[in-house]
Amino acid sequence: MLITRLKDKEVIESLIGKKAFVVNCHGCKEVSFPEEEANALQKELKDAGKLTGIITTDYVCNPENMKLRLERYAKEIEEADTVLVFSCGIGVQTIAEYMPEKKVCAACDTYPLPGYQGVTPLEHDCDQCGECYLNITGGICPITACSKSLINGQCGGAKEGKCEVDHNMECGWERIYRRLAQVGRLDVLKCPVQVRNFATYKDLSNE
Repeated sequence: MLITRLKDKEVIESLIGKKAFVVNCHGCKEVSFPEEEANALQKELKDAGKLTGIITTDYVCNPENMKLRLERYAKEIEEADTVLVFSCGIGVQTIAEYMPEKKVCAACDTYPLPGYQGVTPLEHDCDQCGECYLNITGGICPITACSKSLINGQCGGAKEGKCEVDHNMECGWERIYRRLAQVGRLDVLKCPVQVRNFATYKDLSNE
């Protein structure tokens, strides 16, 4: 199982830009979602005129269902500076793949809990590391997309875009660079990466 917790309100507000479109995932039963807190925050943002629309669905990682839902809200998404996803890391990566030219951000951090982890039909993976890096890596997880789980850039061992550990695997950090260039966000690579707080991670995973 896993648990999602909202990032700090100030962090979420800083991600929005002028306006955001929200995607809520109330998906698999194996995920504990902070529904009450998320609804309260989204109401506050909507009342302030910062949201262009909201989708609440289950299984964001269901590709056919989610694609159709997003198409229905194409106008509202186009009007938004950011697509703000309230889900586990898999959901954020799924939405980012659907919208390669849009800024897609995670509103939650994902922590592991003992038990069954659920099933996704997609290849995206979430390591449930407790402090999601997707907001600074274009919606591509450096922990799972990189064989070495590097969070501060590529190792330098990639050859022709392929990982030196697994030659059949595309270098995760080259993917991240291309995605950030596509959405005009290469400037975020100049920011120092926050070191993961393992104490917090341990406390939550033992709850």
